[in-house]
Amino acid sequence: MLPPQAALYGHDRALPVLPPCVHYAGSERFIARALALQAARGPVFDVAADCEDGAAVGAELAHAAMVARLLASPANAHDRAGVRVHDVGHPAFRAELEILVGEAGHRLAFVTLPKARDAGDVARFLDALKLETARRGLGREIPASVLVETHGALHDAWAIAALPGVVSLDFGTLDFVSAHHGAIPLSAMESPGQFDHPLVRRAKCETAAAALAHAIVPAHGVTRALDDPEAVYADARRARDEFGFLRMWSIHPSQIEPIVQAFAPHPGDIDEAAAVLAAAQAVDWAPLAVGGRLHDRASYRYCFTLLQQARAAGLPLPPAAAAWFPSPAADRVSTVPR
Repeated sequence: MLPPQAALYGHDRALPVLPPCVHYAGSERFIARALALQAARGPVFDVAADCEDGAAVGAELAHAAMVARLLASPANAHDRAGVRVHDVGHPAFRAELEILVGEAGHRLAFVTLPKARDAGDVARFLDALKLETARRGLGREIPASVLVETHGALHDAWAIAALPGVVSLDFGTLDFVSAHHGAIPLSAMESPGQFDHPLVRRAKCETAAAALAHAIVPAHGVTRALDDPEAVYADARRARDEFGFLRMWSIHPSQIEPIVQAFAPHPGDIDEAAAVLAAAQAVDWAPLAVGGRLHDRASYRYCFTLLQQARAAGLPLPPAAAAWFPSPAADRVSTVPR
């Protein structure tokens, strides 16, 4: 019997399976703390070592070397750690990328580009990343995430999402609001304003739509509530349910668990999806009725995606459904760019 991956997607590209949370940390102490938390909790969130805002001015290359050392060390237990580099116009960009790929490229889960002005900036970034990867003979492509936080990047979101190698579009609320020169009030950096202001809503919808249309993951930006897990959970649910985001940034360890919980499917939905797919596999993926409801390839794909999301959030799957997925050790750094 054909497994779901082969039966439902064929030559179509399935959505990359990424953890529902990506936690940003800038200093050596905070990065090490995040890696230790991930090692204990499991790879239900990614760690992003921040070389853009985390590095002191003039110390960018020393910071990149520190990050590379940490990510290449045993502290990176699950190989689910990446980096945010400087923009392509920054003087340190190329040397920083050379250090990170050269010293930790075999372990990098992703590289995130900020401040892209247009699709051309992203293409230059991808070329530089590919060149460094080839120079080091790594034999793998390093997945790329792109921040949509400028007017130009939003305008080119669909073109950016179509570029080979991009696995997520990440919406940067704070910089996007700031780029409007005061025309959007400061309240739009917080909730509920960040979800209710028409210009910000439009930008989030466009980012998510462009990502999903090209089978890449839309990632929501930060919430500024550092000590209010309920507010973080509420923001994550709005990002998912109202705007279609499938991943969200964390900027404090206390935000990680609420984000993971908000993006995790309900256990009852997991059981139902597994039952539908088991029944479908038994009839070679032909349409059928389960519980008085018609199911076909469209709902089968939905069910399989739900199981992928459950697994990424660390939730248990029914044994028959678990057999459709590789072991955790087999799919480390498993996201393969187009």
